[in-house]
Amino acid sequence: MINGTYYKNALISGANNIIRQKEEINSLNIFPVPDGDTGTNMSMTIEAAAKAMEESTATRIDEAASEAASAMLKSARGNSGVILSLLFRGIANGLKGKEEIDGKDLAAALKLGVETAYKAVMNPTEGTILTVARMSYEAGKAAAETESDPISVFNTVVTAANEALNRTPDMLPVLKKAGVVDAGGKGLTVIFEGMLSLLKDGEMIQAAAPAAMTSEKEDSAAEFFRNAAAEFDSVINFTYCTEFIIGKAPDLEKDSQELRAYLEGIGDCVVVADDDDIIKVHVHTENPGNALQEALTFGQLLTVKIENMKEQHRKAAEKYEKEKAKAEAEALKREKLKPAAPVDDVGFVAVAAGAGLESVFKELGCQHIISGGQSMNPSTDDIYQAVMATPAKTVFVLPNNKNIILAAEQVVPLVTDRTVVIIPTKTIPQGLVALLNYTPDATDELNSEFMLNAAKKVSTGQVTYAARNSEFGGTKIKEGDIIALDNGKLTHKDKDPVHAVIKLAKDMANRDTNYISLIYGEGITEGQANTALEGIKAKVGGDVEVTLINGGQPIYYFMLAIENNS
Repeated sequence: MINGTYYKNALISGANNIIRQKEEINSLNIFPVPDGDTGTNMSMTIEAAAKAMEESTATRIDEAASEAASAMLKSARGNSGVILSLLFRGIANGLKGKEEIDGKDLAAALKLGVETAYKAVMNPTEGTILTVARMSYEAGKAAAETESDPISVFNTVVTAANEALNRTPDMLPVLKKAGVVDAGGKGLTVIFEGMLSLLKDGEMIQAAAPAAMTSEKEDSAAEFFRNAAAEFDSVINFTYCTEFIIGKAPDLEKDSQELRAYLEGIGDCVVVADDDDIIKVHVHTENPGNALQEALTFGQLLTVKIENMKEQHRKAAEKYEKEKAKAEAEALKREKLKPAAPVDDVGFVAVAAGAGLESVFKELGCQHIISGGQSMNPSTDDIYQAVMATPAKTVFVLPNNKNIILAAEQVVPLVTDRTVVIIPTKTIPQGLVALLNYTPDATDELNSEFMLNAAKKVSTGQVTYAARNSEFGGTKIKEGDIIALDNGKLTHKDKDPVHAVIKLAKDMANRDTNYISLIYGEGITEGQANTALEGIKAKVGGDVEVTLINGGQPIYYFMLAIENNS
């Protein structure tokens, strides 16, 4: 039998397992655009449940499951995280009234979990986390008909989850083409495996993976240089970190300690290691050329890497200060979100990132802007807090990202003292146009219709960078390439974001286009933005009004909102 204590520990183990493997799961995201990262979203969702379980005093499984589901719902982010939270919410409902469970109880709870997750998705796609959950439940149900031991049944569930995961590429051609399994399905199997480790073997998966687990996969030279550098992570006395490998000259009989002595005379942090064929060297110096010249007297240089540590330190410090200031600003913003009585007729909440975009949304009437978007999915609780801080009887919420809509929808049943209306906007341009089409004299139902219809008519163009190597439509994409997207579909790559957005606007505009908003983000100068503006005007013609907005958004160099007459 599985009681509350076992369940709590199993959830903690499952959470730790996905935290360990979240980057591997993130890497399964096949589209090259920087995104919400499935592994990160799922791990953050269940990590909240793990923390709740660590603090819980529940001994009954129904109480533990209820506490875990509540924590997951609040922390759920991204579609995969929300589906995960719904799965465990359904499981908790299936465990009501149970102090401990057998195999049949487990199968029945899984059934409710799967049904809850499927109901929340308007058009469920097979070959995803939903499929893995359903097929694992079906196997568990069959096992429970002949087996009462819940651990044995759950073992069958986990085996079936892995089998279903391996079949996802056959269900989704895009997965098969990329040669990967579904990321959400992988996340679920990893969680299940972590839970099974505790239930079956009594072994709690630890969150922090030991360094030894990864060292075997790494090149020995890379390991050497990393370890050498780690030993000297303190004061920077010299500018250049110089690393190289020498292939020993067979006809020379020189002692590598001679090289060490020379390097210690021109720098510090010297590490020299050799074997029969090579010498590996790490040194901090002001004269890397001298170090390399001396190295050539011992043999041929096989690899060389020189880095300016002072510049790296300056950039790292600058980045740290920037991120620290941003975190402090966000923390302050959250502190200011205090519940407000619903006294006004209507209010608006939007999700956006970038000081410029926040200002635009506020100018259009949004009381609260939730910082987030692509690769920064806010949780259900983040959205809930913003809604409750909006002093209105009806609050319209604009998610402005397809991976945030499901999290926003979970807020609706949580709010009882005001009406929450989710306008499922998938992009920032859609959100802006939807807000502009709000009509004060119309009912909530009509406004929901007006705003959504207006949003659907907006074509969204985006220029960003490739977060990973990929291939689409026969075009090979390398990490770092500038890529252009027409309503989410990759159209072309480029070396210059300005050139990319001009071409994108030309390709997207047509004879019915009457208005284009060009929104430029961080990393784009005002000069570049104006060059893009003039270039687009020249390409689309004088009848199209083109406006420029300093959005300051991360991730996207440019965004386009293209509106047509029809």
